[in-house]
Amino acid sequence: MKKVNIADVKTHLSALLEAVSGGERVVICKRNRPVAELVPAGAARTGPRPIGGSKGLFSIPPAFFAPLPDEVLDAFDAPAYAATARGTSRVAEGGVLTGAGGRRTRPGPPKPREGGRTRR
Repeated sequence: MKKVNIADVKTHLSALLEAVSGGERVVICKRNRPVAELVPAGAARTGPRPIGGSKGLFSIPPAFFAPLPDEVLDAFDAPAYAATARGTSRVAEGGVLTGAGGRRTRPGPPKPREGGRTRR
């Protein structure tokens, strides 16, 4: 096991990666206290994942297949641009903003502030 401070890691990263790929363990320290460890990456999967690997580990309750309540189904049909209960604005179709009073505005460039700087 090799212990290395952060400054040395910045300087010798490629050499440390070579050591790790060779099987050596490298511990990165901050003020001589271990913070992280460099380990070789796991081997990439070469074949497909087997089917049924978690068979018997969990079960799906029958309630999962029950129909959803009407209020949940209605939420899927609600328009995305509908105003919220607090009256905040939401983006409507075509990039048009709808304010709390129903006024339609288009987004524009930022307004300049005093001193010539723009808001972001």
